[in-house]
Amino acid sequence: MRATGTVSRGIRTPIIKRGDNLIEIVAQSVLASSAEEGFSFYDRDVVGVTEAVVARAQGNYATLSQISKDVRTKFPGGVVGLVFPITSRNRFSQILRGIVGGVDKIYIQLSYPSDEVGNPLISLDLIDEKGIDPFTDVIDEARFRELFGKVTHPFTGVDYIDYYKELCQGKAEIILANDPRAILAYTKDVITADIHTRVRSKRLLQAAGANKVLGLDEIMDAPVDGGGFHPQYGLLGSNLATDDSVKLFPRDTQQFVDGLAQRLNELTGKNIEVLVYGDGAFKDPVGGIWELADPVVSPGYTAGLIGTPNELKLKYIADNELNELSSTDAGEAMKELIKNKKDDLVNNMVSQGTTPRRLTDLLGSLCDLTSGSGDKGTPVVLIQRYFDTYAD
Repeated sequence: MRATGTVSRGIRTPIIKRGDNLIEIVAQSVLASSAEEGFSFYDRDVVGVTEAVVARAQGNYATLSQISKDVRTKFPGGVVGLVFPITSRNRFSQILRGIVGGVDKIYIQLSYPSDEVGNPLISLDLIDEKGIDPFTDVIDEARFRELFGKVTHPFTGVDYIDYYKELCQGKAEIILANDPRAILAYTKDVITADIHTRVRSKRLLQAAGANKVLGLDEIMDAPVDGGGFHPQYGLLGSNLATDDSVKLFPRDTQQFVDGLAQRLNELTGKNIEVLVYGDGAFKDPVGGIWELADPVVSPGYTAGLIGTPNELKLKYIADNELNELSSTDAGEAMKELIKNKKDDLVNNMVSQGTTPRRLTDLLGSLCDLTSGSGDKGTPVVLIQRYFDTYAD
């Protein structure tokens, strides 16, 4: 029996710049890694490419002035409510500066005790101690300070209420509430800044009588003065780029993954799957922060990555129907069970406890953990034998 299962390798590449032929750079980098490490390629290997370098090669950037102009065009009244922004310097500070440049007054509604992805403002214990009901209570800034004083993020040391007010240059009032409709007491024109709950927030606001409601996905959804844009996600998935710009989520990712898969097939003779990945979908159990600040884990992937795993739960079978067999006999019996498993194991006890998540979410999370977000220099990940089983 082969002794190694799934292998995930970070692949180093040159520094990717705007206009680079990313397909060729990725393909040649993967081949160079193979030559250096002495490994072969197989059908259904997976190559992941981080969304950051795809967007950079495309030049999909927007300046803060372009964001401001788009906001002013879409909200000509100049007074806007901003609901549920995440508290992040990397993810939201530049977006906020761009929005503020396009308005005369902004009301910012923060969720509490944490933002959508788990960045804490205050603890649940402190809320309980002060007798606050997070389901109903609306807290203005003065009341917040009276109750909780100055509160800083445990990782960054930033007081985000002070920080966001400073970025707004005197234009902002901040409230804390978990019902998006609370903003309507201040203004009827609203930008919903939440990521994964944005559809519900828009629906509730519109039903409650809001005048105009747009999400971040509807800001920079078309080019402004020749700048970058994303027709589906707008500003969602963007990151700090420079002092006066953000890098947007990459466009045309299906064209990119299909083109890279074709080039890898030409070079290796194997049918290699490809995906573009952003944030992985996992949560830090200690800090409580959920990694997924992008709208999706993978905005583009080849057809072979559609679907969810269909796997047997080996430890369940080993503890039950194979419990009386020797290790050798149990191993052979397990291989036979795997070879003869049904094509659809949904709601079957032998699959209970396996992960019913999309392959792209699982693989994208593995890619994100492998490449990291710092100075590893591996924006490409090669995953091999992911689809193998104990019987292979």
